[in-house]
Amino acid sequence: MAQVEAAIREKLVAALQPQYLQIENESDQHKGPPGRESHFKVTLVSPGFESLMPVKRHQKIYALLADELAGPVHALALHLYTPSEWQARGESRPDSPNCQGATH
Repeated sequence: MAQVEAAIREKLVAALQPQYLQIENESDQHKGPPGRESHFKVTLVSPGFESLMPVKRHQKIYALLADELAGPVHALALHLYTPSEWQARGESRPDSPNCQGATH
């Protein structure tokens, strides 16, 4: 696991004790040198989201990952659910759209 991804994982796990966490590095779908960590998709299911509206959930993640967003992370797609929302979705999240700046 790469350094930025590991830092994201560590912060999210420590703060939210997720029931489910998937971090996907989508950097290779965008222009830039190989091996970078600039674009991520995070799917996170946590009971800690029960009392939070979606915008507050996003704000919480942005605050937790402020250092990464101020540095190497250019884009962060967030799919944040309560356990009941996740179950109602059939435990799936939307696919990322194709990037027009993709290298392939």
